[in-house]
Amino acid sequence: MTDEEILQLFEDTDDPVLSTAEVTEQLPIKRSATYKRLSALQDEEQLTGKDIGGRNSIWWIPEE
Repeated sequence: MTDEEILQLFEDTDDPVLSTAEVTEQLPIKRSATYKRLSALQDEEQLTGKDIGGRNSIWWIPEE
């Protein structure tokens, strides 16, 4: 999966945010790898994320 394909998952959903688990369900990689990819996209300011307790995080495309 490319970064563009991951970001497209966010564009294609009607939900305002996606959890790490929801993204993982749509990718051929494990949860830890998904989290690393989403974190890297956050570092590049292509996504915004927030830890919501435990091992749960939510992610969204930031408004411009």
